[in-house]
Formats: sequence, C-alpha cells, structure tokens
Amino acid sequence: MKLYGALLSPYVRKVAVFATEKGIPYDFVQGSPGSPDPAFVAASPFGKIPAIEDDGFTLADSTAIALYLDARYPQVPLVPEDPQLRGRAIFLDEFADTLLAGSGLKVLFNRLVGPKLLRVGGDEAVALQGEAELPRWFDWLENTVPDDGWLLGDMFSLADISVASVLRTLVYVKHPVDPAVRPRTAAWYARVTARPAWASVAAQEDVTASRIMAMLD
Repeated sequence: MKLYGALLSPYVRKVAVFATEKGIPYDFVQGSPGSPDPAFVAASPFGKIPAIEDDGFTLADSTAIALYLDARYPQVPLVPEDPQLRGRAIFLDEFADTLLAGSGLKVLFNRLVGPKLLRVGGDEAVALQGEAELPRWFDWLENTVPDDGWLLGDMFSLADISVASVLRTLVYVKHPVDPAVRPRTAAWYARVTARPAWASVAAQEDVTASRIMAMLD
C-alpha cells in the first residue's frame, strides 16, 4: 500500500498508526495538499491528504481509509462491530476531525504551515480564535476519557487514534496536554503513545519534527 501525505497532519498520522496497528505494510510517499503528482491526483482528486493506493484501489479521506482498511484487513479490528460502540467510535473520530482539529488547525496553519512552511503568510486573528476555542474541547475530553483503558473501554480503537493524533499535532504549536490541568487526558494520551505502533510512526515523524518545531522559536 502507498500512503500519501505528511505526518505533521493529524489525518495522515491517523492512517499511518491505524495501518501499523493492523500490521499493514505501507510505503510512505511524502507530499502536501494540492501536489501535482499524477499518482497523488489519481488517489485524491480533491488534492487532500491523506490518500492511499492499495493494490490498484485508490481512496482519500482519513476516516474513509480507516473504515476501508478495517473491512479489508479484519485482523486486529479497530472499529467495533457492536452498534453502540461503533457509533461511539465514529462520533469520537468526528469530534477529533472537525471540532478539536478544526480549532487546532487554525493555530497550526496560521502560525506554522502558512508563514513558515508554505511562505504564504498567516492570519494571527484566526490563530487566536482557534486558541480561544481549544479549552472547550480539552475540557470536554477531560470529562470523557476513562481513568483506565481506552475511549471505548477495553478495546483500543479508531477513536483513540483519531483524538491522540490531533493532540500530537497541537504539540507543534506549543499546545500540549498539561497533566497538571487535565491529568486524565494526559494519562490516557501517555497510554496511547506508549503503544508500539504509535512509537513506530513517531520514529518516522521525529526525523523532521524537531526541525519544524524550531521554526516557531
């Protein structure tokens, strides 16, 4: 399988960790949104990351990819079959992708990606708006995560990967989870990041992460 994108993106990281948890090998093809590479355009007609090519099948959107991979490679299931748990997993994935990331990416793009990586500038007012929105989502998460285990109970799932992926991206713009303020979230996040699959993907990401973060100093 080929995975197109950049691990700075929480959506690309989500797919990378998801595939690694399931033991699905992939070749990472570094790329950014809007890349003119024909193979990427074929996999992602709207120019969004991530995208995959799997034995001739192409697909974009992190949630669509995760659901596809879980169905095609049913070993190590990461999306529950139980209707209520499945619904909860998709709900938490949506929370991560649209609410938590929606606020966090306002900060990421306008302080890092736009001005530092793409050299197109950024809007500090939008970054401040994102910062003002984040505490609401952090507080909700603190009241949602369990004292032990995972977001769905005993089963590690797409929900854990999706939410943790956004929290990792927020570290780039100096908004990590503060264990003194949100200890339950911090403890749960530590459990996620201690998993071998997460550590494997993090090792790939760490090659460039320190250089990217230094741009904000």
